[in-house]
Amino acid sequence: MSISVEVDRAMQDLLQHEDTDHDGLITVDDNGPKDFPLADYSDQRDTGFAVRGVYQLSNLLQELFLAQKRNLKTVTIKRSQLEESPAHRLVRLIKTSWWDNLTRRIDAEGIERAAPDPKMKDAPRIYIPPGAPEQFAYYSQVAKERPGMGLDVQWLPQGKMTADFIQGINHKPGILALDMGAPQLKIPADSKQLQGFPFIVPGGCFNELYNWDACFCALGMLDTHLHVVKGIVKNLIFEIKHYGKMLNANRSYYLGRAQPPFLTWLALKVFERTKHEPDALENLKSAILAARKEYHEWWTSIPRLDERSGLSRYRPIGKGSPPECRPIVFTHVFTPYAKKYGMNLKEVHDAYNDGTITEPDLDIFFDHDRAVRESGHDTSNRVEGVCADLATVDLNCLLYQIEDDICLVIEKYLGDRLVVPSEFIVTGEKADTIESSCVWCERRSKRKAAIDRYLWNDEKGMYFDYNTVTRQQSTAESATYFWPLWCGAADSRQAAQVVKRGIPRLECIGGLSSTSPETRGPVSASNPQKQWDYPYGWAPHQILAWDGLKRYEYHDEAGRLLYRWLHMMTRTFQDWNGTVCEKYDVTQLERSHEVEAEYGNQGRDFKYAPQEGFGWTNASYIYGTSLIGEDARAALAKGLSYEEFTEGGGKAHL
Repeated sequence: MSISVEVDRAMQDLLQHEDTDHDGLITVDDNGPKDFPLADYSDQRDTGFAVRGVYQLSNLLQELFLAQKRNLKTVTIKRSQLEESPAHRLVRLIKTSWWDNLTRRIDAEGIERAAPDPKMKDAPRIYIPPGAPEQFAYYSQVAKERPGMGLDVQWLPQGKMTADFIQGINHKPGILALDMGAPQLKIPADSKQLQGFPFIVPGGCFNELYNWDACFCALGMLDTHLHVVKGIVKNLIFEIKHYGKMLNANRSYYLGRAQPPFLTWLALKVFERTKHEPDALENLKSAILAARKEYHEWWTSIPRLDERSGLSRYRPIGKGSPPECRPIVFTHVFTPYAKKYGMNLKEVHDAYNDGTITEPDLDIFFDHDRAVRESGHDTSNRVEGVCADLATVDLNCLLYQIEDDICLVIEKYLGDRLVVPSEFIVTGEKADTIESSCVWCERRSKRKAAIDRYLWNDEKGMYFDYNTVTRQQSTAESATYFWPLWCGAADSRQAAQVVKRGIPRLECIGGLSSTSPETRGPVSASNPQKQWDYPYGWAPHQILAWDGLKRYEYHDEAGRLLYRWLHMMTRTFQDWNGTVCEKYDVTQLERSHEVEAEYGNQGRDFKYAPQEGFGWTNASYIYGTSLIGEDARAALAKGLSYEEFTEGGGKAHL
């Protein structure tokens, strides 16, 4: 059944009737009758139908709002739209709308959308690396032709970035240029115009290309947005060539920081989808060359390399507190110094950053804090105050994966002969250096031995980070101990121990918690709740655990954890007006989206209808639903918990 409704009138009536807390959403918190008579305003006989229940009412609100956005006066509402199963609706929205809304490109057409930084609210500014003079000319022309935009085009200096330079431009932050090429359509071959390659942003206040976020987003985009995934790979290669690493994100204040390196993993997934295309192998080779360069010049060079263990650490370049964070984030850090100097929080924060006061202990804290942010796990008691000294399980598993991937590509696809051109050589190499796969196989073997020696704990049956200064294993329990299963660094006995002893430490009703309760410790003024600690769970941890368990044929365990996560997401989407957010409280299902830590939760700040979700969480739903069978998807659609599904004979087996 379908009826034609007057958009503005129906939306006003609906909100008055059902949105009792006046927040622009219809959720389980509202106390309305949950029964709205939707009338056909085009029919004098007052035909229509009743819309009942939070989920259908919120779907109606969303459809009316989206019609308003299209400037429609009337819209046809189908009952089937409102009754669409939440699992099906969520997949459809992500694939047909949210990915597009999160896609950006930096060029004349896209810069007004890509340049704004909600974290800074500064004038639009773009920094160009010295190796891209064509881009400087291009954006200078854009600024000249569109003076109303107020675009400030700046060069970056030649040579390596220093902490002083990065801090020196924090007062004028800007977006960093990404890769550009010849436009694909309707542009003459001799045109000097350029077009940016597309990329994905996480959403919320994060309006730039985040390295590991983008790689996980790509996992959910391969079937529907392959052109964007290809663009992500090109842009990450550009960052390595021009900025020396895949950046935390492409903003000026991130110039000294990388993020967990997933380039080879993503490039191989793209190659598997595009190997029939004529440039597929060349694109894969470029990604491998770029990853090789970053591997040598960033991840396995001093000071990131611990020469004694052979393992690597997160150790970015920087000075002062991270400018993207508000001072209130560091209340527990700056409070003693505010008392010492008789200042308020902002005053002592600013005095420290401009050098008015010098505090070596603060310098040490922020060295570790920058490392935490480079790790992507900002923040967690697992790594706070110690991260720059830790050879973490996650980073060294990623380097093992890179070594394995490069070995595979050289041997299988490049005739066991990788020629390194001048643009990708590392310090001390000559152009056209030739490398075989055995070099990378040996590196992989050495890292496996180091992981076993320093990161594996046979007594506890789990992997732990290793402090390269104290020469002691950490005791912090984290979902990263599934990463050796994901990359294949665990042997079968180790994998069995992680499954037996590790899963019970982190499994909750909504999936895996990032850390254990003991690792978080009691929350207090001096130990505030961190967002990457218990009770919160994040999409990348779930995805890598699913894949790691599946790799070692723990299909039931993988299926159980996967189903718990998807059920929690589905229930939140259903009860809270379509909410999909950055992270969840995995210990409960009623309000799992309510996160009271640091800056709260991204993906919740909307009215009427969600239009983005959150990048890698969207991807976890697309990827997760692709791994389970039809019976499990049907159970999700019915809202069955894992226990209800399995008690009825269902099996979430991957």
